[in-house]
Amino acid sequence: MAELVLFWHRRDLRLDDNMGLAAARDRTSHLTGVFCLDPSILKGDAVAPARVAYMIGCLEVLKTSYAQAGGQLLILQGNPQEKIPALAQAIGANAIYWNRDVEPYSRQRDQAVAEALKAAGLEFRTTFWDQLLHEPGAVRTGAGEPYSVYTPFWRNWVKQSKAAPLPAPEGLVALSAEQTAAAQRAGCIDLPSAKDLGFVWENGFPVEPGEPAALERLGAFCDDDQAIATYDEQRNFPFVDGTSRLSAALKFGAVGIRTVWAAAAAAQGRSRSDETRDNIKTWQQELAWREFYQHVMYFFPELADGPYRQPLKNFPWVNDEDQFAAWCEGRTGYPIVDAAMRQLNETGWMHNRCRMIVASFLTKDLIVNWQWGEKYFMQRLVDGDLSANNGGWQWSASSGMDPKPLRIFNPASQAQKFDAEAEYIRQWLPELRSVDTGALVTGKIAERDRGDYPAPIVDHKIQQARFKDKYKAQKG
Repeated sequence: MAELVLFWHRRDLRLDDNMGLAAARDRTSHLTGVFCLDPSILKGDAVAPARVAYMIGCLEVLKTSYAQAGGQLLILQGNPQEKIPALAQAIGANAIYWNRDVEPYSRQRDQAVAEALKAAGLEFRTTFWDQLLHEPGAVRTGAGEPYSVYTPFWRNWVKQSKAAPLPAPEGLVALSAEQTAAAQRAGCIDLPSAKDLGFVWENGFPVEPGEPAALERLGAFCDDDQAIATYDEQRNFPFVDGTSRLSAALKFGAVGIRTVWAAAAAAQGRSRSDETRDNIKTWQQELAWREFYQHVMYFFPELADGPYRQPLKNFPWVNDEDQFAAWCEGRTGYPIVDAAMRQLNETGWMHNRCRMIVASFLTKDLIVNWQWGEKYFMQRLVDGDLSANNGGWQWSASSGMDPKPLRIFNPASQAQKFDAEAEYIRQWLPELRSVDTGALVTGKIAERDRGDYPAPIVDHKIQQARFKDKYKAQKG
């Protein structure tokens, strides 16, 4: 009888370019996928309805992909430490494969599952770093240490050869009727909707869930006359569709990182000007930022719970709850900040330039602990990823791995530079559409024009000085 391998999907919701899945297919055609809805994640206090809905959408597509390949995707709900071994035993799996992860909870969970499988006498393979181009430890300083600064990491990382995309498994063999019945007895269920799980999201996504939509977006973005060729010029303007919007697809692995890198490299190969090549390189550097933050989370897991830099470990934050609520709701009286927060609340996504603006405002103007903002983002973002979100917030709060930690954004100058015609502001603050552009980008809106829009809740100049004093005193 042919061997049966069970492949446990987590943040790799695709068939194409999947390292662990490809290795499993090399072993046998009797390959069955499984996804476990983990209550430890779904019942946390930082779960976004948009993210759950996107994940369920990806799983719906993945089920179809498995069926088209001749196989099937099973769904479990419960503690993976119990559910995965029980399913493997029930269907007579010879081995369980899965890809590794960098996050602290994921590593603890995987270790617990591995120990349970070992106790049950089941074989497992977990050596695959599918979500990274280079596994943690493959890119180190001259002294053999993990990098804590991005620029030298990038210089080393980009010089290393990148693996090619892997083919999707074909010719899979589905479980027998007897095995399917056994899987149901072991707790397999129909895929629930996000609403079934207690999450309601009806506002759509930057890119539709699933592998086909992600690949279509990647192809469009990397075409010669598309956004990648002008990425460095256009990426900072929030009203312009100048970014890939693939962050959610990368978070859940709806697209493989080797496929993404290959598309960028192919665009480089087609480019005919230094300017175009520089634009493409900037996007590749953003992919490296993503990987840097994942390496950092792997080697410094304490970042998930607090700041990296000593001066911020016991920082005297003001933490005014009313001002934090105003920030969350997009009613600070600073148009560019409020527009960005409304985009987040309404779409589950925010332009990256605006993420930096609102994070700086929360930490440097309102002097609110960056972890409040980090958590709020995770409660709203469709692409909420611990490593990237934590890294971005620590960068903005001057608490992370950054050689120039004290960085303060002026909301007015940011708006004047990146939303000069106030198109983004008007899009998300419709009550201000008739206000003059100059007033919108500077935030100096006359009382008669303000209507119900709030006056600024703080003075940027005063708060900037206040934060600097606190930082200087804390630094000692």
